[in-house]
Amino acid sequence: MDTKKLSLWAITWPIFIEMLLFMLMGNVDVFMLSQYSDEAVVAVGVANQFVQMAITIFGFVSVGSSVIIAQYLGAEKSSDAKRVSGVSLYCNLVFGAVLSMVFIFGRGLILGTMPDLYPEIRDYASTVLLIVGGFIFLQGLLSGTNAILRSYGCTRDTLITTASMNVINIIGNFIVLFGPFGFPVLGVPGVAAVTVISRAAAIGIGFFLVHKRVGNPLKRVQLRAFPFKYAKQILRIGIPAAGENLSYIGYQTFLTAVVATMGAAALATRIYGRALNVFMFLLAFSLAQGGQILIGHLMGAKEYDEIYKKCLKILKIATTSSILVAITFFIFSEPLLGIFTDDPEVISAGRWVLFVFIFLEIGRAFNMVIIGSLRAVGDVKFPMYVGICTMWILGALGGFVFGVVFNLGVVGIVIGTALDECIRGIIMLFRWRSRRWQTKGLTTS
Repeated sequence: MDTKKLSLWAITWPIFIEMLLFMLMGNVDVFMLSQYSDEAVVAVGVANQFVQMAITIFGFVSVGSSVIIAQYLGAEKSSDAKRVSGVSLYCNLVFGAVLSMVFIFGRGLILGTMPDLYPEIRDYASTVLLIVGGFIFLQGLLSGTNAILRSYGCTRDTLITTASMNVINIIGNFIVLFGPFGFPVLGVPGVAAVTVISRAAAIGIGFFLVHKRVGNPLKRVQLRAFPFKYAKQILRIGIPAAGENLSYIGYQTFLTAVVATMGAAALATRIYGRALNVFMFLLAFSLAQGGQILIGHLMGAKEYDEIYKKCLKILKIATTSSILVAITFFIFSEPLLGIFTDDPEVISAGRWVLFVFIFLEIGRAFNMVIIGSLRAVGDVKFPMYVGICTMWILGALGGFVFGVVFNLGVVGIVIGTALDECIRGIIMLFRWRSRRWQTKGLTTS
């Protein structure tokens, strides 16, 4: 594969549309559930934090494999790239199956970490963890196929799988929540079941596209003589990346537990604010993902100067887009929040939350682009160590101080998160400019 033929925009725009659809799927759930009951919205939001944590745990295989595959392709070692693809699918299946068992048999203990939840919310959340969490291995396989396709530059294919999943999800949610044509209203259990069905359909499409574009990567891996060389390379990238992401989700879960003590209105504000927030960093995230693919290929080809410039160029575009989008969302904050609720207390607090998001998104753009680039070149431990420290000291502790001690409520929680993102972003920029990452390539020796 000719690395020079890869274009940032050609790779990025399908990722942008794909992630837009993926985020819409989550917000369609929130919107439709808000017509059903606020308790259902809160319950699904709480349960999804634990589901997302699990996805991060086994998602490290996909993160690591995407980097290794890209580096092998950049080094023109296509046979190794296909073997890594097969190894990643086997690993995702195993880790996903283990986590499914954890949710099925341990969901009570998981929800026990949030003792302040109302009984009705706890029951709904338990149902979501049983159904969605019990089939979490499907997400593992889906993440694996998408990682393979993206690494080969086939981002349009991952768009097809996500679009298909979205269509099934929206139609299914409408049926189970509003009961057209005499269909019984199934509520939260129905929404959870639709999530599982839509993921299963997407996996079928994903495997078909992988086989079409790459061949059958599973044939390249013999279980009797499992290629642990590739598994070690994947883990070397994936585990630190997962540690950083898991820490982020962990401290966000902690903050959600803190907000839960502030009352239902504060918790609803946080959930609705986060539902809007995902659209603010959508373009920056897509650019970071596209840049990671390109930089991985360039690292395999040892184009160090081009790598350095490419990251900084993407950073400028991502930061500018994040600022403009965040300001736009703040200007239209009241009608946007009004999509989800008519509670004046939630709308008032949510407006201030969206204001703080303007500053938060500046730091987030730095972190998404630079940390993604550092992962692509194999420099993963430094971002993990720094991230864990800033998340818990500035994000968690700072959020608690501003939110509880200074009595700023959910707005104070977001201020702490903004401090974490901005300070960490500055540190990552210094790391990139040091160019210590040039010695971190894994596949070109």
